[in-house]
Amino acid sequence: MQLEFPYLLALVFVFILCAYLCKQRHESLLFPHMGLFGSASMSSSYVLKFLKWVGIISIVVAISSPYSETEIDLEPREGYDIVLLLDASGSMRARGFDENNRALNRFAVVQNIVDSFIEKRPNDNLGMIVFGEYAFVASPITYDKKILSKLLKQLYIGVAGKKTAIFDAIAQSVTLMHENEAKSKIAILLTDGQNTAGQMPYEAALSLAKREGLKIYTIGIGRPGEFDERTLSKIANDTNAKFFPAYSAEQLELIYDEINELETSELVGEKFLNKSYYYNYFLFIAFISLLLYLILKSKKGWA
Repeated sequence: MQLEFPYLLALVFVFILCAYLCKQRHESLLFPHMGLFGSASMSSSYVLKFLKWVGIISIVVAISSPYSETEIDLEPREGYDIVLLLDASGSMRARGFDENNRALNRFAVVQNIVDSFIEKRPNDNLGMIVFGEYAFVASPITYDKKILSKLLKQLYIGVAGKKTAIFDAIAQSVTLMHENEAKSKIAILLTDGQNTAGQMPYEAALSLAKREGLKIYTIGIGRPGEFDERTLSKIANDTNAKFFPAYSAEQLELIYDEINELETSELVGEKFLNKSYYYNYFLFIAFISLLLYLILKSKKGWA
């Protein structure tokens, strides 16, 4: 505990001087056999003095403003805005993508790996777009990772139709990002096919993404030749990002880890001092002490 105004403690000496130099004067009255009352009056006098000085010292300490300081470290909080574009078309039903569990379809594998990626981005705001025959926003940009993970687990194959509207999904991601003011805007597009649906042409979708400053990482999953490597590579190159082919669940997991490393923001933590004041406790002690002092002094045999 520290004092904000320690020099005010000198007031205690003022009270001590006053106690010795400013004594009350009483007229002398002679009573016979005063020795009989000496011990009783002496003990009551000590109690009154104790209460009075506890009250005085407590008041002086209170006006000296006692406090304690606690240094608090704020966790860094300046991440990216990231939107996850997930293919939920009919072709995602294919099995065998995960060599350790061939019974799982591609979409189930993607759900597990993306959920792990979400947990690794604690400082980011994330959103999610699901596409098939059309694209829709499954989650707006949010900092609540628990809600995002819950929504991810509720998605299913065919929720947006059987075909694949990749360019519509890119346009949706631009719309989703438009209202946000983050310095870095990133999209991670995952698909196992080619653009076979949607209204948005490639040039228009990429023009919107460039204007928004959106960096689009693209991931093609499945067997060689199933996904449009040329188009996915061009999308990534045109937005200053990178294209990744993934032929197994293990490769896909490593890709998300690499993106996680590539887009690590430089975060700066904050520190501040939290002051806790205790003058109110000393004022309470002073109040109780002086109140008892006045009550006892007003009673016969104590004064």
